[in-house]
Amino acid sequence: MRPIGVFGGTFDPVHYGHLRTAFEMLQALKFGEVRFVPCGDPPHRGETWASARERFEMVRVAAEGQGGFVVDDRELRRDGPSYTVDTLVELRKEFSDRSLGLILGMDAFLGLPRWHRWEEILGVAHIVVAHRPGWRAPDMGPLGELLNEFGTHRVQDLHDETHGRIHIHAVTQLEISSTEIRELVEAGRDPRFLMPDAVRDVIARTSCYGKLDDRL
Repeated sequence: MRPIGVFGGTFDPVHYGHLRTAFEMLQALKFGEVRFVPCGDPPHRGETWASARERFEMVRVAAEGQGGFVVDDRELRRDGPSYTVDTLVELRKEFSDRSLGLILGMDAFLGLPRWHRWEEILGVAHIVVAHRPGWRAPDMGPLGELLNEFGTHRVQDLHDETHGRIHIHAVTQLEISSTEIRELVEAGRDPRFLMPDAVRDVIARTSCYGKLDDRL
């Protein structure tokens, strides 16, 4: 059975940058699925602008109709801070015989040593780093040591082993930011074409980032 890509985040809101990265990973790394896991209670970022349910709904409508995209609400159903390692441990129990690949941007990967129980992640999953121009993989420190020991350029290693590898994969760079989208809406401007229309409709209906004139 093909590996499962695990794509977590606050998705506040989800946009084409997220969706394109997931789609390219699905195809290039031959994942059986990419599972979007919206963060319920983000421990590192504090409060979100949209509620957990609003963010989940935006991801749900964004992924709808795309084969291989799955949306998972387990972090919304779990009490307490949404630690990624807890989610991966749950998925490992659920999919004991399948490879899991945690998808991270290079910026998130560089901050990995600040994550809760980060040293345990490779014990349950691979780490797949989405690389964009302008970021450089570390060659020193704890992450450099991890890459030297567990890094692989072979996609097949992600299939042959259920966990324990780090793979860096280049993806298309789309200069879209959730922060900038929220600021656009707050300023009374329309985020159309930065996300699927269905996501924009949720923003307009809920006014989660401010009033959006639906006549635009």
